[in-house]
Amino acid sequence: MARGGKADTQPTGYRSLADQLRSWPDERITRLLLDRPNLATPAPHDFGQLASRAASRSSVARAIDILTRGEVSVLDALVVAGQTTTAEIAAIVNADEAYVAATVVRLVDLALAWESPEGLRPLSTVADCLVGGAEMGVSGLRPRSAERRSVDEVAAVVPTLSPAARAALEKVVAEGGTAQAGTARVGIHPGEESSPAEELIAHRLLLPAGEGLLVAPGEVGLAVRGGRTTTDRIDLAPDIAWAERPVRLVSSTAAGAAAEFVRHAEQLLEWWGARPAAALRTGGLGVRELRAAADHLQVGAAEAALVIETVHTAGLLATRADADGNPAWVPTDAFDAWVADPVAMRWALLARAWLTSPRLPSLVGERGPDGKPWNALTPELASALMPEAKRMVLAELVAAPEGHGLASGTGLSSLVGRLAWLRPRRPRTRTDLAAWALEEAGRIGLLGLEAAAPYTSALLAGDDPAPVLAELLPPPVDHVLIQADLTAVAPGPLEPGVARSLRLVADVESRGAATVYRFTPASVRRALDAGWSAAETHAFLAAVSRTPVPQPLTYLVDDAVRTFGRLRVGIAESFVRSDDEAALAELLHHPKAGSLGLRRIAPTVVVSTTPPDLLLPRLREMGLAPVAEASDGTVHVGTAEPLRARSPKEAQEHRRALGEARHATQVAVAVRKLREGDAAAQSRPASADSPANALSALRDAIERRTSVTIGFTDNRGVLSEITVDPLRVEGGQLTARDHADPEGTRTFPVHRIRTVNPAGT
Repeated sequence: MARGGKADTQPTGYRSLADQLRSWPDERITRLLLDRPNLATPAPHDFGQLASRAASRSSVARAIDILTRGEVSVLDALVVAGQTTTAEIAAIVNADEAYVAATVVRLVDLALAWESPEGLRPLSTVADCLVGGAEMGVSGLRPRSAERRSVDEVAAVVPTLSPAARAALEKVVAEGGTAQAGTARVGIHPGEESSPAEELIAHRLLLPAGEGLLVAPGEVGLAVRGGRTTTDRIDLAPDIAWAERPVRLVSSTAAGAAAEFVRHAEQLLEWWGARPAAALRTGGLGVRELRAAADHLQVGAAEAALVIETVHTAGLLATRADADGNPAWVPTDAFDAWVADPVAMRWALLARAWLTSPRLPSLVGERGPDGKPWNALTPELASALMPEAKRMVLAELVAAPEGHGLASGTGLSSLVGRLAWLRPRRPRTRTDLAAWALEEAGRIGLLGLEAAAPYTSALLAGDDPAPVLAELLPPPVDHVLIQADLTAVAPGPLEPGVARSLRLVADVESRGAATVYRFTPASVRRALDAGWSAAETHAFLAAVSRTPVPQPLTYLVDDAVRTFGRLRVGIAESFVRSDDEAALAELLHHPKAGSLGLRRIAPTVVVSTTPPDLLLPRLREMGLAPVAEASDGTVHVGTAEPLRARSPKEAQEHRRALGEARHATQVAVAVRKLREGDAAAQSRPASADSPANALSALRDAIERRTSVTIGFTDNRGVLSEITVDPLRVEGGQLTARDHADPEGTRTFPVHRIRTVNPAGT
């Protein structure tokens, strides 16, 4: 049997799983604890407790969940064979012998199997955890009390079955080896059957397993399949359908999507810094706010939800109280440092946050189990399987032949088939998770034309993808070309400061390789509202344009300046005054002014029942350009200080790194405590004096299939000794076969077991 990755043979084996673990070097124990993290927390006291924990049903199920279909099939064959050797397993597994040998080493490394003196043996709980795995071709099912028969003995019975019973048996075996008993009688003998199911039961080809369940033992599956545990090869992963993609086109498409995603994130956070988005009481984002964000970004709701979820995961978005004390979504103070970084660095932060995020933005807008639509940022909108799905999808695309991506039509289905082989025990939502991961990766810029970008492999490996992405992005420009039709064309991505200033004084009309901005009276007034003067506006336009500023734009700015501030809003509830009586007359007769509660009290003064903070935006919506006036008559212009929330104490990126470091430390501490505790345990008697030691001793007896004498305290407080054959330990209960009643089983609460000793001592 191979040990530590070598193909050497262990002729004697080990007395128990604990003994085998005790013999391993620290490096191998460390690998085990890293592959099965639940074994290290809390740190086990000794190797007996580690073995007990490794054999628990929940821990075994988690370990099996990370196996491929081929590895599960080899483990299943080990259950069928019982105590065996690697060569015997290879004889019944439909796979290459080298693959089987390497897989056996991995199963031993994961402590799912151990080397007993009688041969290689799976943990007793493995068979229970494999039940129901029809998609894996599981054939190792067997009731605990059932007697094992040879494959030759079963193979001699199968040809004597009726055609209907033979067909039923083949169907049961093909569907995982389990079936419902229905009305079929159990405990009958050959000649007493009245249906195909009863015929199979009579010949012990189907065995009752309780609760109306029938199982086909492993030797039955082997006989039906001609001596193999599966009919198909289990070491060949399904191929993915690829199609050629031009490398340069993939790179440029992905880099363009990455730059666009960063721009959307910056644009959204800047907007919410000035106009916070109301948060729901549940902590999510309302449908109306999501639609407003999508309209502002000029994207669909699904893409807006992805941007929102990603910036939140990256620690750039959080909630704080607004002016009325209600929670609102605003940028964090980390946004100001992030926005000053180069585009590639900003994207890298977002991409790492997305890769490790369990969030499901693709479900936003869909209806949940309660019939209500999912909202963005809702805490429940997450799946622990999503990060794994993202990594697996990207890993397959990174491993694709150079210049290839998923084929149209068949690519996704073939990818899902591959993932099903890699993780056969994952839920049936695998297709949705893979499709969502593929779509989101394309929007973020990790994929281009469903092929991996050059920097995706660096991100997966934990390296910095920013340098590779930076080489693919065009260098930022600091100028535009202003044209006579009141538009400005940016011949490339603008520098962040220039882009922010230009978005303040002009509206984005179209995007692409060259972004087009349009100047309007409203956009110029927006700059004036932010505190720009006429001279500053003209100076900015002249400095940013490589072409002479056209005369129509100069006139547009001058006209906006001339009308700017003719109306002044003060406190009455509010008042509006102007030196231009015609401007007030225009206001009073405006068709939308009826709801403002306006009343003229002097030729140059109008009062209103609307508060100033509402009156100002209402007047601006009517196309006017008012300014605020203080109580001393001075004019107040300029943008309000952008709102910021406190950055989370630990952004997800930091939490992930911290978690990995913490787990590595826990593993190192666990290995040290194992050695120390095991040395102390060697000097203690073999009896159990605590529930933890009792569990360890009982599970050791289960794996060794030996009898023990337990000291058990009953409900009356009477201590008695009972000799039993332990069968399983689950939920704090021992299920065992009492030697005083060999035909039945009993359960014992573990906390009432005072001692556990080998039978006869």
